[in-house]
Amino acid sequence: MSNPVEAGARATAERLKDRYGSRLVAEVEEILAARDSQAPPDQYLDPTAVAAVIVSAATLAWTVFTGLRSKKEAATPEIVTRTVFVQIQEIHVAETVQDEQIIATAVQETLKAIGEAARDASGETL
Repeated sequence: MSNPVEAGARATAERLKDRYGSRLVAEVEEILAARDSQAPPDQYLDPTAVAAVIVSAATLAWTVFTGLRSKKEAATPEIVTRTVFVQIQEIHVAETVQDEQIIATAVQETLKAIGEAARDASGETL
């Protein structure tokens, strides 16, 4: 089974690369590769900051989705997206409409990847 967080983050970068530059895809890959590292990056450039938001939102979307499913609660895209926004607001204020669009896209792509992974694993839909 593929990793839905990684798949969601990669798909989000692909969708947003025209807006933020083709370097965004590489930045997401770098953050995915280093996300288990304890050392933070030395400097954040715009593409790096966007990539960090993408990976964070994708990770949080996965966490929220699996948490809701384990509690047998509805894990609709709307509920997952709203929950991710609320939790991100607690740690980082989405400062612009662009931040909100990045987060919404990351959640959408991660949920899509979760569905695809589940279908690949069992032949079912979520």
